[in-house]
Amino acid sequence: METTDQYAQQASKITADILHSLGFEETVEIVSSSPEEISLAISGPDCRFIIGDGGSRLDDLQYLVNRLLVTSCETAPRVRVDCDGYRAKAEDRLVHSAIEKAKRVVASGHPIALPPMNAYHRRLVHSALAEMPGVRTQSEEVNSRFKRVVISPSE
Repeated sequence: METTDQYAQQASKITADILHSLGFEETVEIVSSSPEEISLAISGPDCRFIIGDGGSRLDDLQYLVNRLLVTSCETAPRVRVDCDGYRAKAEDRLVHSAIEKAKRVVASGHPIALPPMNAYHRRLVHSALAEMPGVRTQSEEVNSRFKRVVISPSE
């Protein structure tokens, strides 16, 4: 059984190997590691190419790193990969936007549906608005990986 630090080292190596095999000279740093999550940060001159449109390539890279790590051990923690602070900034913008829309819901009394998003982003929105008075959130019941969060006035 491997330790959290060993998983973090392995995740960092997997990420660096993928990037280097694609011709990138970026640096991979372990930001934090816990039994639940390993956080990696990529930095270097070509981050915009790694991030891609709307973070799509970064999401793909994160998915690959997680899949490769889980093949070595099913109980490995989830890996979160950020590049040049992109993911952190995008998450801050998402939460700020959700809070602003929730304020509009409280003022107007009308629900607002956010754009479709993955489970992680939906969880961020639900958590950010959980303690906000006057609103409630609910994910759409659709058979898709990307679902909308609907912000409604609380009853």
